[in-house]
Amino acid sequence: MAAYEEALTATSTAWAPWYVVPADHKYTLRALVGGIVVHAIDEMDLPAPQVAPDDLEALARAKKELLAE
Repeated sequence: MAAYEEALTATSTAWAPWYVVPADHKYTLRALVGGIVVHAIDEMDLPAPQVAPDDLEALARAKKELLAE
């Protein structure tokens, strides 16, 4: 256990932290990991992608074709 703690302490940084999550309940594990991923993405403060007007028109045409099928 000491070696495990030492390895985590030595390799976990503020910009690349380690997270210890319980793995004995799959649904809990997945919920925790999902929350960590969402939090990390939110922290990046990413801007929404900008779509060119021509691309918007092409998407609208494609959507219309698909809905007509």
